[in-house]
Amino acid sequence: MDEPQEEEGEPSRPFREAILPVMACGAGLFSDGYINNVIGSVVTILALQYGDVWRSSNAKHYLGDIAFAGTVVGQLAFGYLSDTWSRTNSLILSTIILIIFTALTAGSYYHGDPRKMLDILTAWRFFVGIGIGGEYPAGSVGCAESTGELKSGTRNTWFILFTNTMIDWGFVIGAFVPYVVAAACNNRHYDTIWRTSLGIGVVFPLALLILRFFLKEPEEFQKHSMKYAKTPYRLVFQYYGFRLFIVSLIWFIYDFSAYSFGIYSSTILANIFDTDTAPLTTIFGWNTVINLFYIPGTMLGAPLSDLIGPRYALAGGVTAQAVVGFIMAANYNRLAQPGMVGAFAVVYGIFQSLGEAGPGNNIGLIAAKTCATGVRGQYYGLAAAVGKTGAFVGTLVFPYIIAAAGDSATLSAQYPFWVSSSLCVVSAVLVVVALPHIGQDTIALEDERFRAYLEENGYDTRQLGLRKGEVLDTEARVGAAGAEKR
Repeated sequence: MDEPQEEEGEPSRPFREAILPVMACGAGLFSDGYINNVIGSVVTILALQYGDVWRSSNAKHYLGDIAFAGTVVGQLAFGYLSDTWSRTNSLILSTIILIIFTALTAGSYYHGDPRKMLDILTAWRFFVGIGIGGEYPAGSVGCAESTGELKSGTRNTWFILFTNTMIDWGFVIGAFVPYVVAAACNNRHYDTIWRTSLGIGVVFPLALLILRFFLKEPEEFQKHSMKYAKTPYRLVFQYYGFRLFIVSLIWFIYDFSAYSFGIYSSTILANIFDTDTAPLTTIFGWNTVINLFYIPGTMLGAPLSDLIGPRYALAGGVTAQAVVGFIMAANYNRLAQPGMVGAFAVVYGIFQSLGEAGPGNNIGLIAAKTCATGVRGQYYGLAAAVGKTGAFVGTLVFPYIIAAAGDSATLSAQYPFWVSSSLCVVSAVLVVVALPHIGQDTIALEDERFRAYLEENGYDTRQLGLRKGEVLDTEARVGAAGAEKR
């Protein structure tokens, strides 16, 4: 696909002023990483604390994953609100939901009944997911739009550093905090450990909420919003339907595959210590190390998206990841031995880093920049929701893929990676062949192209923008005055 040349705009205000809205919009995804990862440690503690009650509870089956359902609801709902109401207000509302229900999870209680308390905790986690889901369309699209005020040639980097990199650091801190709390409690006082670990999740969004109260609507949203206009969904679907399908499919494949990629981390940990008898500090400490594998990939890969573009960065990263995945699967018998744990961990770390440098960094960037401003929140929210659905489908499908290996421990570890690595190659082909070039000024150019398309199809684009009423009234008065003179 030909890549058109773009006129690269320059920032209209100082860096310190321009970076604040980028940070305020995007950095809330840190909470997504923290809250999603900390629940794994919480589940480990609850299983130890409540024993048979936990094993026979509904929470055992739903607590770890129910936030995914809430996230999908939040992505769809806030995608619509961020387009038809306000980017800034949607962000503030999602942050408030996140703060309230994260606090409620930490304080979950039901008259001393542990089983009902676990049910309450599970219910609160669903609403936490809604708050997390709101960060995707409201925060990421606002972050993408705000990068237009930054220096050309750095915009993709800053977007990634305040979105995907924030998620990855959230994962690391979400693993590290339970380790610190467990160490402070000498691996005892389980109730204190899991409630404190959840409660700390309130701190970051609370600090960010203060900053978000001072946010203004992004400039692109002010000019091209459909807040006061009827959204022409038929024209939107005709123009963006295929592109949205491709972006959603790539995101689905990424999240679907990511489920199986976690299998090898369990193998590494099993070769280091006995996962059934190890103290909490050992489990949580090594969990932190495993999550640190993400950081080099996302941080070193961020500038790559400006140098070669997000399409090629995603395709290159996911192809390299597939190659390493095939190698790991083919050599699983040797790598899975206790004496090879160091080499296994290094190769696995490279594998995870490539995933972050490729699809992890760039799928959200591509979703945020391949659509016009007026419907960007809904476009992004739907693509992200399909991605989260892919993760959920992965949890349902991969057990059957593993079961197909029969009693072979080697094949049960290899099969998921054969499938996932093959899908990685498919997504690389899709992004290169079926998606347009994404440059430094793509957002502005996309708005111009879509606006021209609407006008060609008889849509009155004077309705667009946050000052629609004033514009139309002014034009009407000018037209009337001209008629009087004639």
